[in-house]
Amino acid sequence: MYAHPDDLHRAHSVGAAAAPEFAAWLALQSAVDREDGAVPRRYRELISVAVALVTQCAYCLDVHTAAARRHGVTAEELAATAFVTASVRAGGTLAHALLADRLYEQHGHHASSPTPTSAVTPTC
Repeated sequence: MYAHPDDLHRAHSVGAAAAPEFAAWLALQSAVDREDGAVPRRYRELISVAVALVTQCAYCLDVHTAAARRHGVTAEELAATAFVTASVRAGGTLAHALLADRLYEQHGHHASSPTPTSAVTPTC
């Protein structure tokens, strides 16, 4: 298995190899994790779980699910968050399909002109 919970302990050794960047990331993490923010911690953790679901980061999912539970998130709230996340992600797919539809139509208007050989096809 590639993702393993024990790997979280490696953050400090990786951070030591990029000390200024790691210090900045830790400062951001500290600001986000504070208890006195405008968004209560339990909601911050639900947001974090939702992002972890979208990015499919097993480490974030582990850390933020545990934190959500510590901050009073229920199993029902966690499950609902998963379905809200899935729905929003699906909506993003539809939004990009609308863009693809428009681009497809635009490319049809230029069908007679060849694609420039110098064009670079980006990969996503």
